[in-house]
Amino acid sequence: MSTQLISDATETASRTMHRWHGHPGVRSDKQLTLGERAADKMRNGMGSWAFVLGSLVFLAVWMGFNGKHGFDAYPFILLNLVLSCLAAMQGAILLIAAKRSDQISSELAEHDFETNCRSEELLKQLMVNFEALSAQHNEMHQELAKVNAQLEAKV
Repeated sequence: MSTQLISDATETASRTMHRWHGHPGVRSDKQLTLGERAADKMRNGMGSWAFVLGSLVFLAVWMGFNGKHGFDAYPFILLNLVLSCLAAMQGAILLIAAKRSDQISSELAEHDFETNCRSEELLKQLMVNFEALSAQHNEMHQELAKVNAQLEAKV
């Protein structure tokens, strides 16, 4: 039973993390800066299978067209330069994307904390109201017992 609960909680957390765009605790659309929107797009683009497969196709096409007689002959010096520059830029881009992911997680955690605080206040109010109603119930129960005793005495 507990493994099922853990599995359900993990699945819910996973679904929530992937659907953060509409979450009320996370800024989105016009609230984001240009850099934040760019980081989101780069993270979603570079962290996808489409990017990996597209890169492999690009490399295969480059090598196919430039084999022994193209503008970038066999050791593919220009291709190596392009890939080195891409790797250098990709490191920085991935750090930017990771920073943005951390920011999203932070905003989600802050929203959850605020929601928990509001829930705690509501629970405290409910407990006070419940205690008042319980005391009122006990008083009414005692009055009812007195009335029953008076009725039994008269009957």
